Amino acid sequence: MSKRRILIFSTAYAPFVGGAEIAVREITDRLSNEFDFVLVTARINQALSAREKIGVVEVIRVGNGTWFDKINLWWNGWKVAEENGQFDVVWGIMASYGGLAALRYKTLRLRSLRGDSVDPVQEKIPFLLTLQEGDSLSRIYSRAFFIWPWFKQIFRKADRIQAISNYLAVWAKKMGATCLVDVVPNGVALADEKIFLPVKKFNSGKKLILSVSRLVEKNGLEYLIRAMIDLPESYILEIVGEGKLRPRLEKMIKDLELSERVILRGEVPYQEVGDYYARADVFVRPSLSEGLGNVFLEAMQKNVPVIATPVGGIVDFLEEGKTGWFCQARDSRDIAKKIEYVLAEKNAEEVEQVKARAKQMISEKFTWEIVAKQMKHIFDNI
Repeated sequence: MSKRRILIFSTAYAPFVGGAEIAVREITDRLSNEFDFVLVTARINQALSAREKIGVVEVIRVGNGTWFDKINLWWNGWKVAEENGQFDVVWGIMASYGGLAALRYKTLRLRSLRGDSVDPVQEKIPFLLTLQEGDSLSRIYSRAFFIWPWFKQIFRKADRIQAISNYLAVWAKKMGATCLVDVVPNGVALADEKIFLPVKKFNSGKKLILSVSRLVEKNGLEYLIRAMIDLPESYILEIVGEGKLRPRLEKMIKDLELSERVILRGEVPYQEVGDYYARADVFVRPSLSEGLGNVFLEAMQKNVPVIATPVGGIVDFLEEGKTGWFCQARDSRDIAKKIEYVLAEKNAEEVEQVKARAKQMISEKFTWEIVAKQMKHIFDNI
């Protein structure tokens, strides 16, 4: 029996890596015995090949290597897909250019087939939409309002939706989705699945606060940096990630005279990130919005206590005093207060219990093996 073919539309793919791209790679790797995957994406960079195999996925890049390739993906991606045979499912990654391209494939393909002699099954290829959005809904609207009628159709025309959190599932319904909406989170790799490179350890006596976060508004990093003013000199903050806010954050660090205690590590190779978790005493990201937040799950898997804000999909896995602790968004003093609580010697026993519960939760609900099985069920039943 031949394997079923799944067509994926994604705005970006490797080497551009975010939570959505990681999810596609991890899921497809585990389902390659059941399905063949073809992914159509925007080229964006001229140095990238127009076509190559990445893992088990056949990747086809649309465009000439500029930002406008995203528009090209939306408008012409369906034609590129048509040239690559028939598919059993079309899978749009996020309500963005990838989702728009999948919608256009579904609608224009049907128009092009009308009047022809076509297999009725092939004429009704189901459209699965995955929601991975991490920005606030107001931020999403500010970027999509000028195509709002098309944008809403992504939700309304989907035959099934997979959201990585209950927060995004509710959003899908608000946007007009009438299909079944499954909540299937992202996962994390178990400790023995990845080999990480060693990194330099901090001097003893220091307490290390870690945040693996892009330097963007939604991650609330300016409030985390300001919290350092209210924490002891022995507390060090490392921020792993890059983004457009770097100049502003660098100036803030200098103005607050925190240059010796706040370190912007920039983009770090994935093989090294695990060891940043391993040497951290606490993980903090005071998000202003969050679709789910893979980094929190990764920290829990690495046995690091987690402090987060009660926004978006975070509340799906973080319970105060059970699997982590909440701080208030945009409140540097409350962030500092929670950090001191977690790192206080008198609370060490409680912290160990919370870490153990969090890690157990990850192994029971948030591994890629579990996620892949849930996605297979969706592919089988859509």
